[in-house]
Amino acid sequence: MREISASMAGTVLNIFVSNGDGVKLGQEVLILESMKMEIPIESSTEGIVRECKVSIGDFVNEGDILFVIE
Repeated sequence: MREISASMAGTVLNIFVSNGDGVKLGQEVLILESMKMEIPIESSTEGIVRECKVSIGDFVNEGDILFVIE
């Protein structure tokens, strides 16, 4: 299992993938809002989303796990 984690603290603004979806390396999977900026989070790996650990509106810290990828 691999993970996609938050590169910075912020609020989850949008989620583009869900459980069971395939992701490719570099694919935009989520948007974080931090300091009034929208920060795209890209997949650091390829595989299938096994678990989305956040919801829209959640606050995450840098390093928090967003997705589990198989």
